[in-house]
Amino acid sequence: MSEKTTHFGYQPIAAEQKTKRVAAVFHSVAERYDLMNDLMSFGLHRLWKRFVIARCMVRPNHWILDLAGGTADLTQHFAKKISNSGKVILVDINEAMLAKGRERLLNAGVVKPVSFVQANAETLPFLNNTFDRIAIAFGLRNITYKEQALKEMARVLKPGGRVVILEFSEVTSKPLHALYDAYSFSVLPMLGKLICQDAESYRYLAESIRMHPNQETLKLMMSEAGFEKCEYQNLHSGIVALHVGYKF
Repeated sequence: MSEKTTHFGYQPIAAEQKTKRVAAVFHSVAERYDLMNDLMSFGLHRLWKRFVIARCMVRPNHWILDLAGGTADLTQHFAKKISNSGKVILVDINEAMLAKGRERLLNAGVVKPVSFVQANAETLPFLNNTFDRIAIAFGLRNITYKEQALKEMARVLKPGGRVVILEFSEVTSKPLHALYDAYSFSVLPMLGKLICQDAESYRYLAESIRMHPNQETLKLMMSEAGFEKCEYQNLHSGIVALHVGYKF
């Protein structure tokens, strides 16, 4: 891809179009996003996100950036761990997803310091060295310029801080690979049509996973963006991978 082109799933498009196309996907699915996550992952996304929370090792006074935080499931957990001297800022580019996040926290009675910011991960509206922890779960693959977003994460992270990235990745088991492909390209769109009346958004999901950098490539991208001691852990044979990087 050139600097002016990228991909939307398997479809080559002008780079300037991707943000709007991704926004349309999440506007379409926002209302039933959490339900679909439970159905299509058989509830495993909740377990995967517990790994994120554990690896973040949040302390009461930490400032935490929940990037592409959507419906605020991670933010809700982080908010339980901070004191009034800490803060959680949920950033998402999509207004509909932020609205669902606010609704979730309101219903849960979360009153600790939490802010919502609508912004692009490629141009974060924060000063250098602001956050102790950055978490991004299932959001990186939707960003047009991932390298730029990683550089922005490194910029706003404090020295001594860490970034934790949870994302679908490359399946390492050959027997599972064929089954996973069949599920992704047949079952997911069917679920999307039944639950959200939107098969195309979940076809995009399956395609975007295949176009996302694999574990080693993402690890290298993190190092090139300025993170150190980068590492990853495969979960469920690489269906998802948890990457961690540090800033010193």
